[in-house]
Amino acid sequence: MQIKFLGHSCFEIRESKNILVDPFISGNPASPYVELKPDIIAVTHAHSDHLGDTAELANKHNCKVVSIHEVSKYLGARGIVCEGMNKGGTVTLDGVDFTMTEAVHSSSFEDADGGCPAGFVIKDKKSVYHAGDTALFGDMRLIAELYHPDIALLPIGDRYTMGVREAATATSWLKPGIVVPMHYGTFPAIEQSPDEFKELVSSLCDSEVVVLKPGESFEY
Repeated sequence: MQIKFLGHSCFEIRESKNILVDPFISGNPASPYVELKPDIIAVTHAHSDHLGDTAELANKHNCKVVSIHEVSKYLGARGIVCEGMNKGGTVTLDGVDFTMTEAVHSSSFEDADGGCPAGFVIKDKKSVYHAGDTALFGDMRLIAELYHPDIALLPIGDRYTMGVREAATATSWLKPGIVVPMHYGTFPAIEQSPDEFKELVSSLCDSEVVVLKPGESFEY
């Protein structure tokens, strides 16, 4: 499996399929220009820094989109084929399982109801937990117990999501092989230190912290 960080909370996950999560590309000062050809796009919630370029990419590449019900209705009304679902459910697309998890945040379009925020456990051959925008919540322990994520992608930006301390605690509960910090440094309001996060995680558990700059990737 290859995980590429594209800035903010956007990741390209390549294994049997090419999966793009929260494609905030245009308008993102931290995102590198890359040619994207996703098979599936997963959207955690309706905020523009996560929905991003979903419609444009889905139209261009005729790819599938998976999201919470209200986001799927919003996209469907604009001609995008979208698989709607809700928290606790699992949808299988092209052999890849998308299980929607809790996230403690908000969600809205400028002109419509965005439903609730969510995270995803994405299971191809390996299992990746993308937490979306969220505060720390106790049921992350259940995510660990039920889904055993190999990789966790966790926000550390504070103000709108967990900060460094809370994300380190989340890592200790989830116990992934690798954790990657996200949703920090894009804008001044969410400047945080990934090195501080790395230090805190190492004091709490054995998970390896992989810090990626936009455009960088790693193999697992």
